[in-house]
Amino acid sequence: MSTEHDSSAPAEPRTLSDSLREAAQTLASAGVPTPEVDAELLAAHVLGLSRGELAAAAFRGADAPTGADAEAFDSFIARRAAREPLQHLTGLAPFRHLELRVGPGVFVPRPETEMVAQLAIDALRVVPDEAPIAVDLGTGSGAIALAMATEVPQARVHAAENAVDAFIWTKENFAAHAPEARLAFVDLASAFPELDGQVAVLVSNPPYVPDDAIPRDPEVRLWDPPSALYGGADGLDVVRTLSQVGLRLLRSGGTLVIEHGEWQGAPIRSLLTADGWRATATHPDLTMRDRATTALRP
Repeated sequence: MSTEHDSSAPAEPRTLSDSLREAAQTLASAGVPTPEVDAELLAAHVLGLSRGELAAAAFRGADAPTGADAEAFDSFIARRAAREPLQHLTGLAPFRHLELRVGPGVFVPRPETEMVAQLAIDALRVVPDEAPIAVDLGTGSGAIALAMATEVPQARVHAAENAVDAFIWTKENFAAHAPEARLAFVDLASAFPELDGQVAVLVSNPPYVPDDAIPRDPEVRLWDPPSALYGGADGLDVVRTLSQVGLRLLRSGGTLVIEHGEWQGAPIRSLLTADGWRATATHPDLTMRDRATTALRP
């Protein structure tokens, strides 16, 4: 009896699960933090499926992508392995209940910023005005402003952005999610003088990385626009500006919300207190890292 392997036996067809597993291995080898998740999201994007539909197809033993789908998936995996942001590849970034269009030139909104938006939304919801005014300075993709506009629909939301490459994406997101909100191409230092003393909530996710603190993650270091990252020698240059702009824009008792790095709560509270702000408080995100500081205008 021959014991040699029968090379004429047909090879087992590659399945979707095989393709996902191999892609995840490639991403893991490249140091991508969530290789399985990213592989699934990219496959779902290429195949036009939800992530749940993709999982069901893989469970059923569906065949691996072929033809143009296989080429697109392989290309996306190679680009992600080179640490191009996942959101740039799919063109979408989830933020609270929104899906925002993003790409090169605009800061990709992070999950931790969702709690910053929550602080602003909570403050806005308790304002007794029929149509309270909210302002988001340096809005980037529009994430925080659009969260306020869609979750507090009675609010009048104004947002400022002055980076040309980012503004292209911002305009698209405002048109899709809150066309009634106001978006202005203007520097935050001089934004909205016609609203002086009328704003109930002012929120910002400014650049706050110190100039010499180069981010470790390639997705941030290589792809996020420097103007959205770096905030001077101590990272607080724009925060100082926001303090003064907030005193101009906010009405008495109005709320200021500023996102920042985990070690910056104390110096920001000191800075705001010295400028005359009241009730300064720093708030942790879901990972228990300090993420935002709030204050009330005197």
